Amino acid sequence: MPTGLFTPRRIAIGVLCVAAFAVCCGLAWWQWNRFESASGTFQNLGYVLQWPLFGVFPAFMVWRIVKLRREAAEEDAAESGQRAEWGGKPVSSVPAPRPPVPRRVPIDDGDEELAAYNRYLAELHARDQQRES
Repeated sequence: MPTGLFTPRRIAIGVLCVAAFAVCCGLAWWQWNRFESASGTFQNLGYVLQWPLFGVFPAFMVWRIVKLRREAAEEDAAESGQRAEWGGKPVSSVPAPRPPVPRRVPIDDGDEELAAYNRYLAELHARDQQRES
């Protein structure tokens, strides 16, 4: 697989983004001409504003995908034991979070139905804590 700044796939994506923007700007121009005509409405003016946004959207999506992939690669590098900087400290020297301290909730309030419900919630919470650890 070719690596580098200009690969065939990246060039094709760039050409596609530019073509989408050009087509959408052409459609905006067409809607502007419709708006200026005798039968034009404000709906045509809305389309004039909307089409350029549609044209910019593919470039935005490419930027967003590249950003997400870069973040995922940084997370993978940090998980694999490589030294990645985080807040000025290497990841290996950042302390692990402490496990949560279980709280005791009074279960018996005098109401049997409420006490049974609280016991049920306490059991669910205990199961969740066991799964996480």
